[in-house]
Amino acid sequence: MTAYIVRRVLWGIALLVIVCALTFVLFRVFPTANPAQLRAGRSPQPKVIHEIERVLGLNKSLSTQFFDYVKNVFLHFNLGYSYYSDESVRSLISERLPATISLTLGAGVLWIVGGLGVGILSALRRHSLLDRLAMGGALVLVSAPEFWLGLIALFLFAQDIGQWRIFPGAGSYVGITSDPWQWFTSMIMPWFVLASGSAAVFARLMRGSLIETMGEDYIRTARAKGLAERRVVRHGVRSAINPIVTLFGLEIGTLLGGTVLIETVFNIPGVGRLAYDSITTADFSVIQGTVLLAAMFIIVANIVVDIAYAYLDPRVRYS
Repeated sequence: MTAYIVRRVLWGIALLVIVCALTFVLFRVFPTANPAQLRAGRSPQPKVIHEIERVLGLNKSLSTQFFDYVKNVFLHFNLGYSYYSDESVRSLISERLPATISLTLGAGVLWIVGGLGVGILSALRRHSLLDRLAMGGALVLVSAPEFWLGLIALFLFAQDIGQWRIFPGAGSYVGITSDPWQWFTSMIMPWFVLASGSAAVFARLMRGSLIETMGEDYIRTARAKGLAERRVVRHGVRSAINPIVTLFGLEIGTLLGGTVLIETVFNIPGVGRLAYDSITTADFSVIQGTVLLAAMFIIVANIVVDIAYAYLDPRVRYS
């Protein structure tokens, strides 16, 4: 197991280098706009542009620029500086990371608990009214775009414009240390909207997997031996959840991608909103930093899922 973990960590670092290379090519080679000119502002003097190129190392060869960028990222955790605010990309991300983490963690809890809970209930009450309503609702949530659900939630429940003014509207986010209650209430709608699509997918997958598992021979044997139904279901859920766990790492990417839309709709000052603003202003260094951060989260999540899979299923052994 230790050797497997080491290999996965090394492969994760290699993937981060590949992501660095792809973002470097996309934002340093392909764009027609000169990054130095973007940072210099409107109508800059040629002398100013040449000086910025010298300071940023843009006058060097592309291979040297890439090597310097990778070295700064992995050795010094330096993601560069914004072309517009001249602030450190690392500091910009650090300031906004707590909002994104609180949004992602809260939505993740709702996604896992809600998705798996609804899937288990639907499987145990197959073809019932509850099952039909749950799977029909899941199909609607899977099909509905997240930004549309966010706008509908604001229209219905926001205190400033909603039909039923229950929750704070867009732009009401505050840090958890400033006002815990306002932080909690301002995050309820974003949590549910962000978790809805992934929870619906997990509910449908869990239902199908559990129905198949409950029809296995060992489940029938356990029932024939008089094992309590509650324990039979527990064993069935443990076996049925294994395929779901393998998709968890992939769904993390979907969850992180959804933060861009949700933070924009609800005006939450997180990393997703930072990425959106950077795209609209062509702030390439900030875009590179946010993409690299998202890639790191996805890689770490997949490593954790691979390790957890071995503990959930004793038949799995990594060599």
